[in-house]
Amino acid sequence: MKKLALLGSLALGLLAATLSYADEQPLRIGIEAAYPPFAYKTPNGIEGFDYDIGNALCEQMQRKCQWVEQEYDGLIPSLKVRKIDAALSSITITEERKRSVDFTHKYYFTPGRLVMKQGAQLDEQFSQLKGKNIGVQRGSTADRFASEVLAKAGATIVRYTSQDEIYLDLIAGRLDGTFADSIPLQFGFLDTPRGQGFAFVGPEFKDPQYFGEGAGIAVRKGNGELVSSLNAAIDAIRANGKYQAIQSKYFKNDIYGD
Repeated sequence: MKKLALLGSLALGLLAATLSYADEQPLRIGIEAAYPPFAYKTPNGIEGFDYDIGNALCEQMQRKCQWVEQEYDGLIPSLKVRKIDAALSSITITEERKRSVDFTHKYYFTPGRLVMKQGAQLDEQFSQLKGKNIGVQRGSTADRFASEVLAKAGATIVRYTSQDEIYLDLIAGRLDGTFADSIPLQFGFLDTPRGQGFAFVGPEFKDPQYFGEGAGIAVRKGNGELVSSLNAAIDAIRANGKYQAIQSKYFKNDIYGD
């Protein structure tokens, strides 16, 4: 009986140690660090709005962040094979993506815009895009919109791994325009020296069918506990002013949306 009691105590001790170890595991967050001002590389490492928000959420949840840098179109596949626990990289919440992963509620919203040479025009039928090469980031919301809407107007959609690659070809004249989220287009291109001579063309695009509910944090299907924890943390940093402090570091206006 004493041996059984001792074995039972040891088993409980091991279980407690295992649970404690699990609690101490860092939260592995996937991010693409090539999307200024949301995430970009500096001599000091990754910086940007997404990166700062993620760190603030981990601090709120009292968990350690472990950032996993990778290409955008690999984030959701990495979630599915458990290489990461969450993906925080300006991922738009759409019905199509909800079939693959679960999402927190939004932490910001930005419409889509088209950038072309200054002076370019765009009517409601996008007729000026016929025969034009339009660059998009592969696997993004912009990719889907351009493929289903702009391509029907006669545009040739050219897909790239990163938005920076698109800017290089746009400047070199190999592209006639690029379609992406308005904020990174503004801050990552138009407001920089390399964006001189280019401008937004046409309206803001906000159709929920393509642009969803805003950007959310993706997690594996069925991980409701993590979704709830992240949602509570998003609400908390918006209530205590941390969100606004991070936002003002990068933007002049409120990007959370309605």
